[in-house]
Amino acid sequence: MARTARRPEGPPLASGVLVVDKPPHVTSHDVVAAVRRHAGGAKIGHTGTLDPFATGVLPLVIGKATRLAQHLTAGHKSYEAAVRLGRTTDTFDITGRVLSEAAPEACRPTRPAVEEALAAFCGTWMQRPPAFSAKHHDGARAYEQARRGLRVELPPVEVTVSELELQSADSGLIRVRLVCSAGFYVRAFADALGRRLGPGACLEALRRTRSGGFGLDDAVPLERVLLDGPAPHLRPLSTLLTDWPGVTVTAEGVARIGHGREVGPAHCLPPAPVLPAGGRVRILGPDGALLALAEADPGGLLRPSAVLM
Repeated sequence: MARTARRPEGPPLASGVLVVDKPPHVTSHDVVAAVRRHAGGAKIGHTGTLDPFATGVLPLVIGKATRLAQHLTAGHKSYEAAVRLGRTTDTFDITGRVLSEAAPEACRPTRPAVEEALAAFCGTWMQRPPAFSAKHHDGARAYEQARRGLRVELPPVEVTVSELELQSADSGLIRVRLVCSAGFYVRAFADALGRRLGPGACLEALRRTRSGGFGLDDAVPLERVLLDGPAPHLRPLSTLLTDWPGVTVTAEGVARIGHGREVGPAHCLPPAPVLPAGGRVRILGPDGALLALAEADPGGLLRPSAVLM
């Protein structure tokens, strides 16, 4: 007998972002699925996965906010990471199959040696993503092929580490705080750090403390979200991307935006920012509601790139 799909609980959620403090031992997909059961059928996605063993900031986009996901994922990420020296694994973290283990006496570098090694990872450089990743390779997810024992070698991508602070280096465990660009793999960094120091290493613990504009102060434990329901913790559209300049449009401008049409100075309330061609802006209604994202064309018109009405 076919199983009947479970009907989502409650009325549809309003559009916005729900920032979850992800617990360990669940996937980002598990978090989305758990919240979806309380979303009344609203569309839900996330702005960048966290590995199952990792914890911390996981912003979920709900309803019309899913149209903003590419912009919300573009910001820098901040992490606190613990790197275990002396052990390498196929996944570059403690959950993987052990490939090598070094003697304890080889896993006690001096603090100056660790600081010198970390300095090599600051700035912009090319990082090769791990084989066990969600990147596509030959038409499939890389981790699916790696699990089948196939050789997976992904092309390196440009990443930036803008901050990298050594917090401690004791008993073979190196703790760091880092700020990096989107697409950076902390697991791959841990493996590379271990190779630079000599005995090898893998990532033992990871906590994301910031993702773009959202930090731990914004995050709600998943258990609390499921107890209260997501609605009380939802951040409305009007609170998103507030670092972008905003333009308030007239009633006629609202109508034009609703049809996906461009707006010009005659449709905007003063003061309107002067934007260069390609400049990005938030389009706001007279009530302050976020109506759309737009880009300025060379003639000064604002053309919607994502309409939220």
